Amino acid sequence: MKNIAVIGAGTMGNGIAHTFAQFNYKVNLIDISEVAIQKGLATITKNLDRMVAKDKISEADKENTLNNITTYTSVKEGVINTSLVVEAATENSDLKAKIFKELDEACDENTILATNTSSISITQIAAVTKRPDKVIGMHFMNPVPIMKLVEIIRGYNTTDEVTNFIVDLTKKINKIPVEVNDYPGFVANRILMPMINESIETLYNGVAGVAEIDTVMKLGMAHPMGPLQLADFIGLDVCLSILNVMYDGFKNPKYAPCPLLVNMVMAGKLGVKSGEGFYDYSESRKAKTVAKMFS
Repeated sequence: MKNIAVIGAGTMGNGIAHTFAQFNYKVNLIDISEVAIQKGLATITKNLDRMVAKDKISEADKENTLNNITTYTSVKEGVINTSLVVEAATENSDLKAKIFKELDEACDENTILATNTSSISITQIAAVTKRPDKVIGMHFMNPVPIMKLVEIIRGYNTTDEVTNFIVDLTKKINKIPVEVNDYPGFVANRILMPMINESIETLYNGVAGVAEIDTVMKLGMAHPMGPLQLADFIGLDVCLSILNVMYDGFKNPKYAPCPLLVNMVMAGKLGVKSGEGFYDYSESRKAKTVAKMFS
């Protein structure tokens, strides 16, 4: 397998494309927006430049990686002659169902369809295709070029052959695959999102401020980043979507999103991507607490 398509040029998609291309796979990066594609390529280039500056790769390695990526704004054209498609679109079940129906029609019958979903049922996604045995979850961590973990999630009908193949492929791109079962949130987000949600509840209830909560978790629990700042980097809309998936899937009130999170997303305060979340990113990349919101 040397030809891979990635659906979505956003944060996760461009990171996945970067990683496969760096390991000499030919990658078709697909997005309906040419603007998104160019932004994704700019991010890949910036990340490669950073690696060159740190002597992790050579300038030739950078050029080779970029040359391994071809862009498309058409799914039908972009998936021709590919053996694997990795979908990395927004965490929305209706959107993913639409994409997988289109992929199922456009791809060769032997093409494996993977999703980077961080919470949505693989079995549910596979059900809209005529190849549920060839649908699997590959949940990469952000930032993809750096983080080692990939959660491998098989749907109800995913075959051993497909699962073993994806596990081996994951190792070939220098990642560590961990197989988990197909339940809402899998392992990473089933544990992470309730922690983030409880941190927001702690803020909402006035127990402590943004900086104080994050400082406690960094210094007291040895977390490299506080949960509120991490939520900003993930995207508060993404956090809300994942919590809603788990709440709907388990019908357990412990997964119900905090009202503050809901209100912030409705107000367009999504974190780094919007320039403001629990911290203010508008003036510089260095996080500053949004005192006017939480004082």
